[in-house]
Amino acid sequence: MSSSTSSPSASPAASAVARKDVRTIGLIGLAHGTSHFFHMLLPPMFPFLMRDFGLSYSEMGLLVSAFFVVSGIGQALAGFLVDRIGARPVLFVALGCFVAAALAAAGASGYHGLLLAAMLAGLGNAPFHPVDFTILNKRVSAPRLGHAFSVHGISGNLGWAVAPVFLTGLAAAFGNWRAAYLGAALVAALVLLLMLLNRDAIDDRQGAWTHDAHHARAGAAQEHPMAFLKLPSVWLCFSFFFFSTAALAAIQSFAGPALQQLHGLPLSITAFVVTAYMLCGAAGMVVGGFLVVRVARLEKLIALAMSAAAVLLFAAGTGLLPGLLAAAVVALAGFGTGLAGPSRDMLIKRAAPPGATGRVYGTVYSGLDLGFAVAAPVFGAILDSGWPNGVFYGAALSLALGVGSASLVGLRVARQRPTLTAAA
Repeated sequence: MSSSTSSPSASPAASAVARKDVRTIGLIGLAHGTSHFFHMLLPPMFPFLMRDFGLSYSEMGLLVSAFFVVSGIGQALAGFLVDRIGARPVLFVALGCFVAAALAAAGASGYHGLLLAAMLAGLGNAPFHPVDFTILNKRVSAPRLGHAFSVHGISGNLGWAVAPVFLTGLAAAFGNWRAAYLGAALVAALVLLLMLLNRDAIDDRQGAWTHDAHHARAGAAQEHPMAFLKLPSVWLCFSFFFFSTAALAAIQSFAGPALQQLHGLPLSITAFVVTAYMLCGAAGMVVGGFLVVRVARLEKLIALAMSAAAVLLFAAGTGLLPGLLAAAVVALAGFGTGLAGPSRDMLIKRAAPPGATGRVYGTVYSGLDLGFAVAAPVFGAILDSGWPNGVFYGAALSLALGVGSASLVGLRVARQRPTLTAAA
């Protein structure tokens, strides 16, 4: 009798939880995709901006650095702000900054105007990872958390993939790159409106991070807010993001021009290499979302996927492959980096101490911003010096160094696991 009465009530309850999870995952995925879209606010327009303002690749790289310096510093600080006032209001302000950044780019009359746009976009980008992961960890049920991380990563790659096509398409349609930036401002405004209309689904004051709940039940003493900075795993995660993102910066900003110089490929082809790289990365993240819940030693999966991507990028840099094949190989490397994405995010969750969601993600992901900030002018200078092969060699080396960092994180997590189990 009890079984017959419990099953009908259990099914609607499970369906309600699933609907809430999907709604939250979808909204955060869209917000994250928007932040990655604004990573690419300037790079797709480099040819037009260089032509109209007489700028070099090195100067373009410094604009990218300005974006990520502001974002990196802001991201580390935003983690503390998210833990203090909540993720949702910070998300609203961040999207507003994107609207302002696109309008500043549309009205730019020279390098300083572009610099202002880059810095406003960096300020908007700063809070996204502590915001996103705080909301996901608190609002999404444990069985779907791996898929939430997968969707989060996929949406970021799609934002990167859409931006070049959207911006160059509008610029071509209207015969003016300023029109493309007005379109970008409209995109950010519409996403902000959607988040405001669905603010109940991204309210991080509801729900609880599972790690925090266990910690509270154990009655553990509260640690100093900065105590997490003493953990080697936090800084290893930081270094992993730095190296893996340095590779991404090389591909995003300079793979197209490098392929043009190496093989004489037309802009109509090289402009879509980044889009193809990101789409392959999205496909890899779909697969990675299923693997992350089945693999115990995540660092091994990360090492295999990123090592394969490094080999492909190195092969593209040799100049031995035909032009179209080299472009395809660069795009395919995105699958390897994408495959590692969900495992990367879950590995950080396992390495994070209790009660410091925003702070840990903010600090660790600031390594992403620093990687972009340092790599962009370096790879721009490499290209200006007439060594396009170095873009791909440097990206491959960066991925290899990232594999080393991830392996050390996984080793520390594996050593800590028996201790955490005994404490629980």
